[in-house]
Amino acid sequence: MDQKIDQDFNGQIVRYPDPAVEALDSSFSKYMLGSAALERLWTGARWTEGPVWFGDGRFLLFSDIPNNRMLKWSEETEKVSVYREPSNNSNGNTRDTQGRLLTCEHGSRSVTRTEYDGSITVLADCFDGKRLNAPNDIVVHADGGIWFTDPGYGIIWNYEGNKAEFELPTNVYRIAPDDGGLSVVTSDLEKPNGLCFSPDYSKLYISDTGVTHKAGHPRTIEVFDVNSGQSLANRQVFFDLGDAMPDGFRADIDGNIWTSAGWAGEAGDGVIVLSPEAKKIGMIHTPEPVSNLCFGGAKRNRLFITAGQSLYSLYTDAQGVSY
Repeated sequence: MDQKIDQDFNGQIVRYPDPAVEALDSSFSKYMLGSAALERLWTGARWTEGPVWFGDGRFLLFSDIPNNRMLKWSEETEKVSVYREPSNNSNGNTRDTQGRLLTCEHGSRSVTRTEYDGSITVLADCFDGKRLNAPNDIVVHADGGIWFTDPGYGIIWNYEGNKAEFELPTNVYRIAPDDGGLSVVTSDLEKPNGLCFSPDYSKLYISDTGVTHKAGHPRTIEVFDVNSGQSLANRQVFFDLGDAMPDGFRADIDGNIWTSAGWAGEAGDGVIVLSPEAKKIGMIHTPEPVSNLCFGGAKRNRLFITAGQSLYSLYTDAQGVSY
């Protein structure tokens, strides 16, 4: 079923420790591996996004939004193949508590679930009788509730979806695990984008990214308290990235936030690591702007990074939260 995509490129010789991995605080040193380097696993997309690890199959799925396809990187073969094409301009992906693939689709303006037999179920595509904008990123609470952002980037241009008018505010939603009911958990962010829970699910972090390259719009990660797994309260700015734009991000088991950073130029693009106290402790510099990331591998200590046209990885001594 999978169509093979073979990509050859010349590897770069790296001096250890890799200068791309930078400790900004001594607390980051314990997560660094001296003989682990940033690896470019594959290139050939237009804009990669939405990485999700399938440990039971030893593969990573990720989106190539403008090319309207979802790709699969195999740990066994180290090759990339087409997993789904067309993909309705898929963006963010994750797995539910039963291991099924959940996807935010720009093209269909919906959140879908891929069943075990490969069929696709639409979980949400409208609210109050109006079409969703273009669901962007997605996470699952321990209780099975599905949380997703709807900033609408997929309807601003035809490049990543289908240009259209907004019918709803740029909300963050929750799909209830019992009856599939859809509710708004916050409508206070300009462009809610990436999101993740803290390891104990007591907090939800959401990036607010405004309009790309437009001055005066937020480039922050906000943090909320999660009430009984169903609602949000006590919004605060967790971290302002300044010139860099946060997009997708994940937490490790120590509560650090590993966030994408993009559109900041050669010195600012990469992955920024923030302590639970919002201190910038480390950075992984990449040659392309980073869109998203996830932890994977047998020990959840391999960081997979979608950036620009490529897929990267880095082994760390951190472990990602097993959402």
